[in-house]
Amino acid sequence: MTGGHAKISVEAPDQPDVIPLIRALDAFHSELYPAESNHFLDIEAMKSERVTFVVVRLEGMAVGCGALARDPAGFAEIKRMYLAPAARGRGLGRHLLQFLLSCADDEGLTPVRLETGIHNAEALSLYRSLGFIERGPFGAYGVDPNSVFMERKVPLR
Repeated sequence: MTGGHAKISVEAPDQPDVIPLIRALDAFHSELYPAESNHFLDIEAMKSERVTFVVVRLEGMAVGCGALARDPAGFAEIKRMYLAPAARGRGLGRHLLQFLLSCADDEGLTPVRLETGIHNAEALSLYRSLGFIERGPFGAYGVDPNSVFMERKVPLR
């Protein structure tokens, strides 16, 4: 997907210009939440065939990332959504999420679920605007007062 000078594409998570994004995301969440409330998918896990990892590039520079993980139970999970602060406010987060949802739709993966934190107001607003609704914990997640669990049962298109 492209738009202006932005490009979103499937790429490897272990690239030298992508690793700092993942570290920044980890640091961001580690400042907001205790360790037991962070459910990081590490770089090796993101290289799995069960995961589609995408990178947002603005004029060639990696400024964001996200992943779609396929659960053996047949649903997909949005993981590792992040945009560098300088890239926010341009609609790139929406395009990134739509790209990941399109990947899920193409594979017939429904529902699409996610876990995010209670302090991620912008992310929660974005997810709700694209049809995600709150639900209880799923998969290996347990009840956590710092977590918001959401799902989208309807395909994007």
